Amino acid sequence: MNLVSFIANLAVAITSIPTRIALYYASRHPKQTSAWTLRRILKENAGTAFGKEHHFSKLLWARNADQLFRIYEHAVDAADYEALRPYVERHMQGEPDVLIPGKPLMYATTSGTTAKPKYLPMSAKYLRTVYSRMSKVWMHNMYLHRNKWIDGKVFQSTSKVVEGYAPDGTICGAVSGLLVKKIPGMIRKKYAFPDCINDIPDYTARYYTMMRLGVAEDVTMFATANPSTMLEFAKSAAMHFSEFIEDIEKGTISDQYDIPDAVREELLRGIKPNPARAAFLRKVLEEHPEPQFKDFWPNLEFVSSWKCGNTKIASDKVAEMLPEKAYYQELGFIASECRFGVVLDDTIDTVLFPNMNYYEFVEESDMDSESPRFYRLHELKKGVRYCIYVTTFSGLYRYNMHDMVEVGGFYKTTPKIHMVQKINGIVSITGEKLYEKQFIDAVHKAEGQTGRKVNFFIGFATPEESCYDFYYEFENEETSKDEASDFTIQVDKNLKEMNVEYKTKRDSLRLKMPHTNVLYPNSYEMFKRLSLKAGGRDGQFKLVLLLQDKVRQIRIKRLVKK
Repeated sequence: MNLVSFIANLAVAITSIPTRIALYYASRHPKQTSAWTLRRILKENAGTAFGKEHHFSKLLWARNADQLFRIYEHAVDAADYEALRPYVERHMQGEPDVLIPGKPLMYATTSGTTAKPKYLPMSAKYLRTVYSRMSKVWMHNMYLHRNKWIDGKVFQSTSKVVEGYAPDGTICGAVSGLLVKKIPGMIRKKYAFPDCINDIPDYTARYYTMMRLGVAEDVTMFATANPSTMLEFAKSAAMHFSEFIEDIEKGTISDQYDIPDAVREELLRGIKPNPARAAFLRKVLEEHPEPQFKDFWPNLEFVSSWKCGNTKIASDKVAEMLPEKAYYQELGFIASECRFGVVLDDTIDTVLFPNMNYYEFVEESDMDSESPRFYRLHELKKGVRYCIYVTTFSGLYRYNMHDMVEVGGFYKTTPKIHMVQKINGIVSITGEKLYEKQFIDAVHKAEGQTGRKVNFFIGFATPEESCYDFYYEFENEETSKDEASDFTIQVDKNLKEMNVEYKTKRDSLRLKMPHTNVLYPNSYEMFKRLSLKAGGRDGQFKLVLLLQDKVRQIRIKRLVKK
């Protein structure tokens, strides 16, 4: 470990001590801590419009934790973003003290259930006391697993900080981008590229530029939320490696890509010719015609991305491209709405912070009930799946994340959770309630049964025809429609074994045989580009593999072989 890395790690270790100690004690007493956290949230926001409407000050009269949990549940309805939208819009018009005291520092933007995006309020205090402190614990955890994680450069892909402004001038953008700006300067200097790189609107140009700057460095830490983005980086490297070598040797950035002049000028100011690195990369290319991360970043120490739910498909591919010594850790359960905690070990389970957020859960089996039972953190059971609701210091109250999580273990006596799938990955045409994970498992099982591998697949419910449409991009591009149909027959059989309701509906002909569609090569990339072109954001592109969505199904139909 070099001196700069030692000092940076020491600084993170020292500044994270209070948060780590607080987490240790909070996790030993999840019930009492949850009640304490909820009281703090209610007290802090009692004077807001939302707090007054829901009588937060009176809720504080509760005599004990159980009574507090109960009366809060009765006072505030569990809801999704649309119930909060009117309050958020008042904030965005400049009105203070609506959901939080004062006004938000920024709004995190993400896609919503309607055509309108969601604007999630983020207070300065919340970003400072929750996001920032959790990030320090995360960085200290990297040191515990790989103490040379910051000896080289950091390749971290985040979304754009400023994507627009509210009517009152408040920033709307990505929390991840803002947090990177607030990382201590000693660590920030280790980044492989400046954040202006996110101002490149064309994704091909952006991936090229990121990898051109990244390949030029000895990267020891690699992180981005979505592993599918890592695969895009890998593809860019394989396609443009010779161009990278030429650019690195000359200290240039290829003019074949559409990069705004201001961004190009800023990037070039930090670039110098590097013949030595170019010579190393030429040798890499001679030995590996399609270089992977492990070839040009052999000293990679720590890698972090999502690995749960449907991201496992991509993360498994990423894992094959890494050096053997690299520690590849689940990023943890984190969303635009809230950072729930961090992963501290080699599992996929997130350690929740009961002292920073208030959590509620509804069992999977009870999600469709009109009056579901809500469980608190201390009541969860290992191996059981739940829909999670969160109350934060930043204006979300009993907020339905529409995420299904599973308890994988415990940190002290507090449950740890991991993402299973979005609730909208549960599709039902005639009451079968087919799960995305069942579909994924059925396809993978069919691969083993038929010997046919698929590079990409997705399923859509078609209620008007009482069937599902399955789309496959086969590894063997010569796969015929008849062979693909046989593959679907096997997938259908597997689904019948996995889901008794699906079998009942299929056997009774209330649910017809799924339709088979064969996709062109590289369909995932083309589908993603079409989605981004329609207004999505790369850092938040979430691929659900089983859904009911006419707009997305029209996009995928454009990629079907005729």
